[in-house]
Amino acid sequence: MSHLFAYLSRMKFIQRWGLMHNVHEENIQEHSLQVGMIAHSLALIRNRLYGGDVNPERVVVLAMYHDSSEVITGDLPTPIKYFSPKIKTAYKEIEEIANRRLFDMVPEIMKADFESVFFPTEEDEEHWKIIKAADKISAYLKCLEERKAGNQEFLRAEQVLRQAVKDMDLPEVKWFWKTFVPSIKLTLDELE
Repeated sequence: MSHLFAYLSRMKFIQRWGLMHNVHEENIQEHSLQVGMIAHSLALIRNRLYGGDVNPERVVVLAMYHDSSEVITGDLPTPIKYFSPKIKTAYKEIEEIANRRLFDMVPEIMKADFESVFFPTEEDEEHWKIIKAADKISAYLKCLEERKAGNQEFLRAEQVLRQAVKDMDLPEVKWFWKTFVPSIKLTLDELE
């Protein structure tokens, strides 16, 4: 018997944005789905418009599992996670241990397939650039959602994330931003 999916199913209980008032709670399971969808689109945009050669399906799989270690570690808020180089390094080690624990739950017959999910290789460097961009875009969209609901608590995070995405200077991100982000601020009636 494997407890892997019993643990992964708990992603829905890990809330994001723990230090901030949220009008709409967000958990890591729904966040991971959104990151996967955005990352998939970014990979397609890179390949079709900018001569890229990334595997969109690989990007989606990595994105789906990118926060899975948090079923063991919990979601450490960004200001704490990156407070100092020492904390950042220690947290990376904790994530590695959590990923190892999850990987150890994978049935032997599937280990070869899951190893690169929990422990991506150097070959995934370009995939991870896309996933990191998608993760920041997802967080930015959360800020827009909260602000649209009247929550000013997310104003500074929105500004910081907008700049972080801009600083990535990836053409696929610029295209995605120009094409998809403006309509996020619209109401349902305005989408028609």
